[in-house]
Amino acid sequence: VQLQAFGGGLVQAGGSLRLSCATSGHTFSNYAVGWFRQAPGKERDFVAAIRWSTGSIYYADSVKGRFTISRDNAKRTVSLQMNSLKPEDTAVYYCAALSAPILTTIRLPDKYHYWGQGTKVTVSS
Repeated sequence: VQLQAFGGGLVQAGGSLRLSCATSGHTFSNYAVGWFRQAPGKERDFVAAIRWSTGSIYYADSVKGRFTISRDNAKRTVSLQMNSLKPEDTAVYYCAALSAPILTTIRLPDKYHYWGQGTKVTVSS
């Protein structure tokens, strides 16, 4: 299983960015794909996740209403549309895959089996 995240960059507060996670090497029908972020000196935090089979979506409270996660089955990608960005959204963003997700694990980074490389998002004030 391979995941590759891209789309990060520098944006002013209030702006938007769209991250994408390209997946390959496995059928993701029983997986969830999640986005996490890690700011310097902080732990890796859950941002959003989507169950591949059902399309069920989960968000961290801090991004609800601003970020939108979606999947494209044909392209095997998961995207994270980030609007109304704030300086506190600055972090390295990672996508990851979790096999057989359940409600109690889908927000926990240490439960995810596969990780892509990070993509850096910087929001200037």
